[in-house]
Amino acid sequence: MSAPAPAAAGEWTVFCDGSAVPNPGRMGLGAVITAPDGARQTLSVATHAIGCNNEAELRALIAALQALNAQGATAVRAFSDNSVLVAQLAAVPAKPVVRLAALFDEARTLLHSFERAEVQWIPRHRNGEADALARAALGIPPKPPAKWAKKHRR
Repeated sequence: MSAPAPAAAGEWTVFCDGSAVPNPGRMGLGAVITAPDGARQTLSVATHAIGCNNEAELRALIAALQALNAQGATAVRAFSDNSVLVAQLAAVPAKPVVRLAALFDEARTLLHSFERAEVQWIPRHRNGEADALARAALGIPPKPPAKWAKKHRR
């Protein structure tokens, strides 16, 4: 799989992730936000709420979108390694996750507040910095890099 395409002119990018420890448990939110000029900011927040990983991922996206709204952003491309989140926010959403419906509605409302907004899935290994920020918010060290299985030849 290739890397995400470069940002369009005026477009902000967000890489977001969330952690819940245990699952469900305390939630940590992480995001890396990059402005059109390349300036970067990070978000690393622990919540007092108890929730599951999917909720933490969604809350991380919402927090990043709220930060972008406050900065006057008009176009955003957000990346998440959570397929449930991406499927729910697609043009034709998947079957609703009832327990998280209000949060998904909040995310959709925020996405519609931009002139252009897109949420795209990326593989977990391309979202390491946002994951590390979410884990750091909970006082947990980053996950070690995935070890690729070596093929054995005879």
